[in-house]
Amino acid sequence: MTLTRTTRLERGRSALGPALELVHTGRAPTRAVLTSELGVTRATAGAVAAELEALGLIQVDSRPTAAAGSQGRPSHRLAVDPAGPVVLAAQVHADGFRAALVGLGGRIVATAPGCMTVPADPAHVLAAVVDAGAELLRETGRRCLGAGLAVPSAVAEPEGTALNPLHVAWPAGAPVRDIFAERVRDAGILATAGSGVTVFAGNDVNLAALAEHRHGAGRGARDLLCVATGHRGVGGALVLDGRLHSGSSGLALEVGHLTVNPKGRTCHCGSRGCLDIEADPLAFLTAAGRDPGPEVSLLQQARDLLRDERESPSVRTAVQVLIDRLGLGLAGLVNILNPDRVILGGLHRELLAADPERLRAVVAERSLWGQSGSVPLLACSLDHNSLVGAAELAWQPVLDDPLSVLPQ
Repeated sequence: MTLTRTTRLERGRSALGPALELVHTGRAPTRAVLTSELGVTRATAGAVAAELEALGLIQVDSRPTAAAGSQGRPSHRLAVDPAGPVVLAAQVHADGFRAALVGLGGRIVATAPGCMTVPADPAHVLAAVVDAGAELLRETGRRCLGAGLAVPSAVAEPEGTALNPLHVAWPAGAPVRDIFAERVRDAGILATAGSGVTVFAGNDVNLAALAEHRHGAGRGARDLLCVATGHRGVGGALVLDGRLHSGSSGLALEVGHLTVNPKGRTCHCGSRGCLDIEADPLAFLTAAGRDPGPEVSLLQQARDLLRDERESPSVRTAVQVLIDRLGLGLAGLVNILNPDRVILGGLHRELLAADPERLRAVVAERSLWGQSGSVPLLACSLDHNSLVGAAELAWQPVLDDPLSVLPQ
């Protein structure tokens, strides 16, 4: 008896989430690849793709074209629906915030920055973030399925509290996820009656690593180390065996507090010479003999200085100083963690571009048995990767089970 589409879908319902994730991450560009990756029949893969299309999540090209020189019947092409639903992604940093609407595939649909002195009460800035996101939704008319927040702090799980917001004035233990969720609910921006929608919060560098692993420079790595400067400070994150490693309670890999200059400045944590204050944008400006101004963020000031005065002796010296400090920290991390790839974000991306040979040499010089020095050092490739990572948190319930979130 020929299976009906409904019967095929019932048989393949458990494959809906995995299928969507394959399209979302670009690993299933055609129905043939989807069939192979899922290990199902062509008919079941077709029913699954058709259901995801009916939910408004993907597009199935019904008139595929074969590549030149290929044989056999060409396969239908699969892509995320560019007009599909979005999630609200938000990032708070030392100089303000940014809100964005992000679709499947990590595609930023609309974004709105906000510059402000971040107040001691996180509720004020989170209200501004959600207001900005609500305005983007009104302007675009998009349906919002969830919300994710990136913050410059370790976020304890399962409580969702910011434990060490060193570069904003929030009190330690601020319940940022609950506050964000309350503001999102009050704004009434979640347009789904499903039961699977939740509001999430996470550390900004952790989320940057998650985004880069799924959509950027970390794609294909099994064990990925990410080290990045934010607007202030240095953070790190680790993807192990393809999954973000956050430890038993969300607090793993606080790399900013590795000592890289024993005679350096006193850190906010009470130690001295930490990577957090020895290799961030303020450290770069200081090493170059420049006083930071109030007009734009420290990160932007450091980037502008490196771009506009790269050949200045003081800037070249600052580049060398920070590369040596960063390389020392990376060497220790690589020796301990043995990743197959290291990606660098924020100002560290520009430092890698400015003198890649020096940074690789510093890491190699301190590597174990010469092997750690061969680990690829790459630049993060996504703009606003922490925002994209916050969106990944919000998309995860949909990726896990689309039918539990979206109306049928």
